[in-house]
Amino acid sequence: MSGIASKLQHNRERSHGIGSNSHAVKYLNQDYESLRRSCLEGGRLFEDDCFEALPSSLGYNELGPNSYKIRGITWKRPTELCSNPKFIVENATRTDICQGALGDCWLLAAIASLTLNKQVLSRVVPHDQSFEENYAGIFHFEFWQFGEWVDVVVDDRLPTRDGKLLFVHSAEGSEFWSALLEKAYAKLNGCYEALSGGSTTEGFEDFTGGIAERHDLSRADPHLFKIIKKALDRGSLLGCSIDITSAADSEAVTYRKLVKGHAYSVTGAEQVEYRGDTVQLIRIRNPWGQVEWNGAWSDTSSEWRYVSDDDRRRLTNRAEDGEFWMSFSDFLRQYSRLEICNLTPDALTGDEYKKWAESEFEDTWRKGVSAGGCRNYPNSFWMNPQFVIKLDEVDDDPDDGEEGCTFIVGLMQKNKRRMRKKGEDMETIGFAIYELPEEYSGKRQVHLKKNFFLYNCSAARSETFINLREVCNRFCLPPGEYLIIPSTFEPNKNGDFYMRVFSEKQADFQYVDIDEDDICDRFKRLFEKLAGHDVEISAFELQRILNRVLVKRDDIKTTGFSLSTCHNMVNLLDKDGSGKLGLVEFKILWAKIEKFLDLYKERDTDQSGCMNSSEMRMAVEAAGFSLNNPLHQIIVARYSEPCLTIDFDNFVCCLIRLGMLFKTFKTMDKDGSGVIELGFMEVMACFC
Repeated sequence: MSGIASKLQHNRERSHGIGSNSHAVKYLNQDYESLRRSCLEGGRLFEDDCFEALPSSLGYNELGPNSYKIRGITWKRPTELCSNPKFIVENATRTDICQGALGDCWLLAAIASLTLNKQVLSRVVPHDQSFEENYAGIFHFEFWQFGEWVDVVVDDRLPTRDGKLLFVHSAEGSEFWSALLEKAYAKLNGCYEALSGGSTTEGFEDFTGGIAERHDLSRADPHLFKIIKKALDRGSLLGCSIDITSAADSEAVTYRKLVKGHAYSVTGAEQVEYRGDTVQLIRIRNPWGQVEWNGAWSDTSSEWRYVSDDDRRRLTNRAEDGEFWMSFSDFLRQYSRLEICNLTPDALTGDEYKKWAESEFEDTWRKGVSAGGCRNYPNSFWMNPQFVIKLDEVDDDPDDGEEGCTFIVGLMQKNKRRMRKKGEDMETIGFAIYELPEEYSGKRQVHLKKNFFLYNCSAARSETFINLREVCNRFCLPPGEYLIIPSTFEPNKNGDFYMRVFSEKQADFQYVDIDEDDICDRFKRLFEKLAGHDVEISAFELQRILNRVLVKRDDIKTTGFSLSTCHNMVNLLDKDGSGKLGLVEFKILWAKIEKFLDLYKERDTDQSGCMNSSEMRMAVEAAGFSLNNPLHQIIVARYSEPCLTIDFDNFVCCLIRLGMLFKTFKTMDKDGSGVIELGFMEVMACFC
């Protein structure tokens, strides 16, 4: 199935709830329950033929089939490694995650954060899995991937050397949930080696579906305390850490009892009255459950004597439990960075949490069509996809008394990690935000051109262009309409991307899209917007236009117009040999498609959304083409799916092809005899 076809199918499935955490997509169409049942009935242990116990599952370079690093590796099940293996012992804890011979500490830090939030953990690690009841050597996990949740099945054969797990393992050796989760994530990304190197925020997002932002505490946002407090009110996951300067610093304990290179979680933010002043406090938890800050505002510090009895009772807990308070100013001095994973509305149950409003969209950058590069390339920047966001409602508690609308933009490039095997890596990406001119306010069809960007500055932009999976930044702008333009740094870089906006209040977010009514009523003006600077429509542009219209329709079945079909349509209607459609040619094509749509719906008598062979024959005749039985058989064979149904894009392709063949014949049948003579070059002209 083509990329466009997959996108159409994906959008329709999403509208029916498929891809939510409660109805996850079956990765590679593997169904955990049916596979486990089959193994139990057959008395065998599951062996995953989609991620086999072979060197190819380990890696492609350093862990590739010819690497010395994989010598001596054998794949063993937990039942072969210890006498009484456990999936999860009581509750998952940080000590379940110990790094092995793989550079995926970023992933393990994210897995460790799961152990701090049982509700989030249960979304990733489904319950009722064990090595005792109904054990069949099969386990499954759920991950968020670019807007949808996927359920990934694995067998429990794990790579070992000398009887010990090669990669992630638990401290005490008999608990295997983290090793199996790592294997499922490796399968999702192609192999274990693909997990080497990354950002903790990437793991945060794939385990929660949230949007993660990073704050460098050496140059903290002046409103960071308020950002933290709001994040906690929304149930966000917050982690902080102290940078290390050498390997010797890793997990070294400072004289203030803080651990370097170690992931902490932020669990509270409060303000108290202290000796006539207001002091901002942050509560932090060491997942070790011990080793606590011993400075100001620690459990036994003297500062607590000078706050109200109510605050003291409410906030203090004099126990060595790993959780402690410190002043916000000390927090900024002692820690290096803060990561906030803002959760999606569906991740939180109950009314105790405030929730973000979320908008999302997927699209592509394509060379020569929609990959315009950044503002450094003014001749092509305007060609990038454009999105309009309308911010109407201001925040409830504006910063510095100035009304504004807070929102977070996350731009993510898709599937790059799993493409490492093929030599692909992350592109350098970013985005710019422009205030929409008043004359375009409220209009759906806005695709600003080169001159606008030459003479207008951006209202905001991503902090940097960077070759990470995601660029994410927080903004606060006055109410209004804004244009968001995502791009690669350099033009003509192909890629698929997924963009989200989290806003404190509901925001109207839309792609600069094609509206069918507008195409009929204001065709010429729209054509100029759609066609771009060359005032012609290429096969790539035609594909985007047609499929954006089709995705809105539920009354017809289609896998989307393929690029090949669009090339055929352009070639058949292209009169000047430019390989593109001008205004008249495109208008002819569009009129035909509208006519074919009416015909398709009219002849689809059983309202199935597609044509069977008899309906197709009636439709072809209704379109004015009289064919014999052999020709009808050829049409069904050429344009039908394996189940002998014809969907809309194939129907259109067929009728346009027939129309052009009939037209060509009539042109050459000068005497009306019904017979023509063709030389070789004339035959080639008919079919090229």
